Order: sequence, then C-alpha cells, then structure tokens
Amino acid sequence: MASALRFERLAIPEVILITPPRFGDARGFFSETWNAMRYAEAGIAAQFVQDNHSLSATSGTLRGLHCQISPSVQGKLVRVVRGAIWDVAVDIRVDSPTYGRHVAAELSAANWAQLWIPGGFLHGFCTLEPDTEVIYKVDAGYDRAAERGVIWNDPELALPWPVAAPVLSDKDRELPRLADCDPWFHV
Repeated sequence: MASALRFERLAIPEVILITPPRFGDARGFFSETWNAMRYAEAGIAAQFVQDNHSLSATSGTLRGLHCQISPSVQGKLVRVVRGAIWDVAVDIRVDSPTYGRHVAAELSAANWAQLWIPGGFLHGFCTLEPDTEVIYKVDAGYDRAAERGVIWNDPELALPWPVAAPVLSDKDRELPRLADCDPWFHV
C-alpha cells in the first residue's frame, strides 16, 4: 500500500476520502489511522469523543440513512477493518448548493480507505461482503433525542445502492422521506 497519507475531496468537498499508509513486512502491517495534527491540516479538526464498531453478518445489510441534529450534531470518520461497504453521505444543509446530492465511496479492509462525513450530512452504508466490520469515530456522543433519519430508498434522493432488497433494521425500514422532514441543517 502507499507510503503517504492521502486526502481526496469528493464532489461535495466537505466529504473527504482518506487513505492512510500501511507498512508491512513478514509479521503483518502497521498503520497510523488517525493523527489529529495531520488531519487538521487537511481540514478535519474534529475532537472525537466516541468510537463505534459494527458487525454486519450478511452481505447486503444496509444501515442508514442517519444523522444527529443540534445540540449533538455528529461528524464521522468511517473505516472498514474486515469486509467492504458502499458508504454514502447526503448533503442535507438546506442552504447548500449541493443540497440533496450525495457522494459515495467503497471502503474495505483491502483498500484501507476512510471517509470523513461532517455534520449536516445523512450517512449510510451497505455491506458488500459478509461479516463486515466497520469502525467509526464521532465528534459528538450518541443522543437519542437528536437522532434523525431518512428512508434508504427515498425516490427524490435516488441513491444507487448496490442491492435492491437490503437487510434493514425495523427502525430503518420506517424512516420518512427527506421531503417530509423539517430542515435540520443550514450552511
């Protein structure tokens, strides 16, 4: 894998694809997956307060689309340590020129990429392999009262999910369309 930390701004420039280097030898590898100073230099000045870890046993498991509103707006730094996901961020800042648009990236244990998703975006992912493990840092703790979501197959968002009939939680199956939600974020 590459020996330099790479930051790539996507079509919505606030969302950043990051590839940390991995240094390997016969024993395995070493990788620095977070460095506050280097990430701040790239525009990610988050102060993380919580790490989350999920396991999805089945390929085609979809988690999302989720966010948290004020006072607990969350930015997320997402990475995969086993398996692969199609990770998506949807801009829901009503004054943004990219409102309602999305960016996506494949994150996997093989490509070692991470995705920075700032507050003001919906986040969701779909597993591409069984037994996929995702770890993500958040810069605000979980707050049930601030939790919001939008249905994964909202026709106005028209997200190109890699599966037609995903495995969903009961909660994610019942989420509203974005058009039926109050504006949650402004630029």
